[in-house]
Amino acid sequence: MRRVLIIGIGAGNPDYLTIQAIDALNKVDVFFIPDKGAEKAALRDLRTGVCARFIKEKVYRFVEMAVPQRAENFSDYKANVAEWHADIEVNYARLLREELGEDECAGFLVWGDPSIYDSTLRIIENIHAKAEFAFEYDVIPGISAIQALAARHRVPLNRIGESILITTGRKLAGGYLEDADSVVVMLDGEQAFKKLAGDFQIYWGAYLGTDSEVLVSGRLSEVADEIAAIRAEHRQRNGWIMDSYLIRKIEK
Repeated sequence: MRRVLIIGIGAGNPDYLTIQAIDALNKVDVFFIPDKGAEKAALRDLRTGVCARFIKEKVYRFVEMAVPQRAENFSDYKANVAEWHADIEVNYARLLREELGEDECAGFLVWGDPSIYDSTLRIIENIHAKAEFAFEYDVIPGISAIQALAARHRVPLNRIGESILITTGRKLAGGYLEDADSVVVMLDGEQAFKKLAGDFQIYWGAYLGTDSEVLVSGRLSEVADEIAAIRAEHRQRNGWIMDSYLIRKIEK
């Protein structure tokens, strides 16, 4: 029977791979690698580099898969994402039927952890539920950007007795939740932190664990412009950026 492994490969540093993830890599016959264009070739190279480093005495191959573009103009965010995922699902299902032998294992290499703001697991679940062809699938957790961010800044994610909220820039743009203490923000392309009113401490990081890693921390009012400038510079230089941050109100 076909088998699919959804493997969390960490936030960018190959050293973040777990022993379980390395064992999983060595079971894969075909890796499906997203093709997101020349500007994100570095992301493809990081994936293939992980395989070259950790796979021993196993014959494997890469199959590139085109990633549909999500509509830029929309009125319903969730409907827009659902339509985008449906397009990706069609591609994934075709590849699993046509590129994966009956007794072969496929690998999807997911940045960070597959359960945190990534669509791969949800899409594979949908294909499996439709039962158009038989396959089994498993998920291997990875070290997320959230964990890497806290480690690189050498701070705990939570304060004593308080909670942690993980959210997106789109949600934060609606305002900081009054009952939130420590908030981890991902996918903030619009830099919603610049619009927050109040006294906050921020721990920001991009390209965590890679040679391009950059970290900034401090009082939000003092470092917000610096973060925005660094972010714009690196995005222009590299053609892409992956960043996240921890933010919390400064205790009086």
